[in-house]
Amino acid sequence: MADSGNTGELIALALKRAGTRNLFTLNGGHIWPILTGATEHGIRIVDVRHEQSAAFAAEGWAKVTRECGVAAVTAGPGVTNAVTALAQAQSGDSPMLVLGGRAPVARWGMGSLQEMDHVAVARTLTKQASTLASPEDAFACVLQLMRTALSRRTGPVFMDVPIDVFFGAADLPEATEHLIPDPGPPPDPDAVRRVAGLVRDAQRPAVIAGGAVWWAHAEDELRRFVEAAHLPTSVNGMARGMLPPGHPLFFSRARGKALGQADLILVVGVPLDFRLNFGQSPVFAEDAKIVYIDVDDHRKHRPAEVSILGDVKAALAALGAAVGGSPERHDWLEQLRKAEMDARSRDSTMTESDSSPVHPARLIAEVNRFADPDAIIVGDGGDFVSFAGRLIERQTPGLWLDPGPFGALGSGPAYAMAAKLAHPDRQVILLSGDGAFGFSAMEFDTLVRHKVPVMCVIGNNGIWALEKHPMQNMLGLSIAADLAPRTRYDKVVEALGGFGQLVDRPDQIRPALERAFKAGVPACINVICDPEAEYPRSSVLM
Repeated sequence: MADSGNTGELIALALKRAGTRNLFTLNGGHIWPILTGATEHGIRIVDVRHEQSAAFAAEGWAKVTRECGVAAVTAGPGVTNAVTALAQAQSGDSPMLVLGGRAPVARWGMGSLQEMDHVAVARTLTKQASTLASPEDAFACVLQLMRTALSRRTGPVFMDVPIDVFFGAADLPEATEHLIPDPGPPPDPDAVRRVAGLVRDAQRPAVIAGGAVWWAHAEDELRRFVEAAHLPTSVNGMARGMLPPGHPLFFSRARGKALGQADLILVVGVPLDFRLNFGQSPVFAEDAKIVYIDVDDHRKHRPAEVSILGDVKAALAALGAAVGGSPERHDWLEQLRKAEMDARSRDSTMTESDSSPVHPARLIAEVNRFADPDAIIVGDGGDFVSFAGRLIERQTPGLWLDPGPFGALGSGPAYAMAAKLAHPDRQVILLSGDGAFGFSAMEFDTLVRHKVPVMCVIGNNGIWALEKHPMQNMLGLSIAADLAPRTRYDKVVEALGGFGQLVDRPDQIRPALERAFKAGVPACINVICDPEAEYPRSSVLM
């Protein structure tokens, strides 16, 4: 090996040292040095058709592996195309590094091709955003940024590199740096004792757990804690699967009753955003005592009795050891189990529908029955994915990916690609609304070129259902809420080299899924769904 290398090679060496396996990108002259460096040092280049998908793939990689995903995009529009994924990563705490090209320092301000101050934009959407000043700083800066992405409240980081700095050279570094994230401060023992006392005294406690538990690698500690204290638990986001379906303390359909009637609510690694009505009534009981267990006080809008902020894994472990002697509260749990059973029973009318066009809930139920226990399911859409989120449960965490609270459509193909690259031995199923499919349909070319056989199931109802139904209900009309009916998205995927099939009736779904997987190529099952089937939504999405 030579004693020196250009900045692109130094960045690639830092990525390699950090364990990066894939670099998601779209070719652009401003980033050639990192592409050549990554190729030379054995990092797989996965090139896509739109920079948004490169950044979404990096975020998807982070979500499924809990590593720092990495994307490289060219200057100007390359970076601005990646901005939506940065915003989504910020809202979901996804650790990722976006590397951008940049116009040369020597001509800054003169109007070079794609000249733009990316950092001013990226700073609002990241934990850290900077411009690399010199080749000598490249290796250390990349490792420091990745450590920042993975530390405390995880999230995205950004660095751009001027083209003249990219082609500069510096000595190769010694292998002394260690990428050890900072999980935050350990829990205060007094706070742990106070929370344990509140848990033991509560008559109707409830737990709502979210993504910060996943990012803290604390799923085992969460489970031991709620089992030791006999706490009914609901989850959202990346916490899905932390208690499996059928667990006596897991309540997905009875979440409303659990939180709405609780006298103590433990908010574990989840923000009080619109999904929980900001912690207010009627989602949270007005007189409930609140306990926060999280990395920090981000979006904790309601005063707490006790907060344990910092190392989530250590906090949950300490609580699990401190809550011995908690009562089992049989009556409270039985009330919740009855509510759970009643809600599941009500769903059967939708999931067993034999209507044609297909009811989206029936389609979701068929996919759920078909999927392997360790299949990774990706959601990309509005009402269609709302049905999926309601009906699909996973045995373990990391098997469900969706856009999260930011809700950007078009992330699905990139998420699915990242999931399949991370776990090539598993089924990866993308559930896409027909509207969402239009955002990133050309990424099926990417999937075909890179031989990544994911299956996309489209709920094709020919409308923007998440907008059309509420507009009709609230305004008595709908505007700009219709798509063309029965569009042959399956033919689009076929034309790009994949497998496609149109489905009209419920009895065709299972055979189509089986054929799609046997094809061994990226596949699209285009299911014509009932545009009148409305998701039974109880919350306002704003």
